[in-house]
Amino acid sequence: MFKGSIVAIVTPFLNGAVDEEKLRELVEFQITNGTDAIVPCGTTGEASTLDYDEHMDVVKAVIDQVNKRVPVIAGTGSNSTAEAIELSQKAKEAGADGVLLVTPYYNKPTQEGLVRHYTAIADAVAIPQILYNVPGRTGVNMLPETVARLAPHRNIVAIKEATGSLQQASEILALCGDRIDVLSGDDFITFPMMACGAKGVISVLANIMPKTVGDLTDAFFAGDQEKARSLHLKTLKIGNAMFIESNPIPVKTALGLMGKCSDEVRLPLCPMGEASKTKLVAIMKEYELI
Repeated sequence: MFKGSIVAIVTPFLNGAVDEEKLRELVEFQITNGTDAIVPCGTTGEASTLDYDEHMDVVKAVIDQVNKRVPVIAGTGSNSTAEAIELSQKAKEAGADGVLLVTPYYNKPTQEGLVRHYTAIADAVAIPQILYNVPGRTGVNMLPETVARLAPHRNIVAIKEATGSLQQASEILALCGDRIDVLSGDDFITFPMMACGAKGVISVLANIMPKTVGDLTDAFFAGDQEKARSLHLKTLKIGNAMFIESNPIPVKTALGLMGKCSDEVRLPLCPMGEASKTKLVAIMKEYELI
């Protein structure tokens, strides 16, 4: 259902408030450069420090600006099942095409708890839902067997697999077959994951290089494996640079250097350290981004 280069878009801030004007400009930058879908209010969108009204305002602004040109997949995950249901319902009412649901963080649910959490959301809200497994952020790893239990639900259509493990991604693909789509959650393994059967990537790097990430996925699905492999290798260095400090600090710093929006983040995130910024600037110059 959702395929190709999908950007996990940043939420621009200015003097502590959401900068809706810049957000809309970033949406246009993505669509102009061939991005296949947009995810507002994910990890990269700093959803954890948006209040409820801001969260929905960002989702609505992106839906309005996109104007049905590409799918919008709203981040609506929470460590409270009831809150995730409420956010997902509101996103559906606002016109989102799907929702992205991170595994509950801090609570550390069991695998059975994860099944019950996602089943409750899928039963309550009739919208295409993408599971989001990122144990480095949440403290819980959703195992392939758990994904296989959830895959038959009609509203659960995909998983964003962000363990960084090709083995785990491969096990999901082997267990689930075509019952659920797998999307890479890590830019550095998008190409090998697609070679295993993934349908694309929910990308951080696409914030600053949307055309390149889009060209990579387009080439792969057009059967041009050599071009896709070449772009994969070409983007490794800049992709890795997006994680020299906690996401989204580097990508927001990069967007600031490109003049796309302020590099402002919200506490407890803070501006990039000078040593890291020096490295980032050098790499961006190497890629002719600045």
